[in-house]
Amino acid sequence: MFRRKKKDEPTDAPQAPEAAEAASVETPSAEASAEPETAAAPTAMESVAAPEATEVAAGTAGAPAKSARGNRVQKVGIVSSDKMQKTVIVRVDRQVLHPKYRRYVRRTSKFMAHDDLGSTIGDRVRIIETRPLSARKRWRVVEIVQKAAK
Repeated sequence: MFRRKKKDEPTDAPQAPEAAEAASVETPSAEASAEPETAAAPTAMESVAAPEATEVAAGTAGAPAKSARGNRVQKVGIVSSDKMQKTVIVRVDRQVLHPKYRRYVRRTSKFMAHDDLGSTIGDRVRIIETRPLSARKRWRVVEIVQKAAK
């Protein structure tokens, strides 16, 4: 039922340091003399790499603030209505392959977007998703890609 441990069986904690010591004892003297040179080189590289590591750490510290919002969906469409104050309706067209007929069919979606830039009917604009601004408005105009021809 119970079995006693033999002396040559490995144990978890004590064997790990002994294995490391055994590996260092087995190295030839030529490699042992080369170790101080390689040991000096990493410390020099570590001192050089340390500023880079701090820059990377500083860069990652700024990144969560940017990535906390995640990748927001962006769409490009044409303004179809600007009759409201600071709100436009943007028509976004996309082409979808019909499952049966294998032809491309145009699908249209309309989005209400908050507009501080003053876009007018016919402008091609880029919208980005944002928090709910009203009952149906969840998009914001980021840029006017192309002004309407007049």
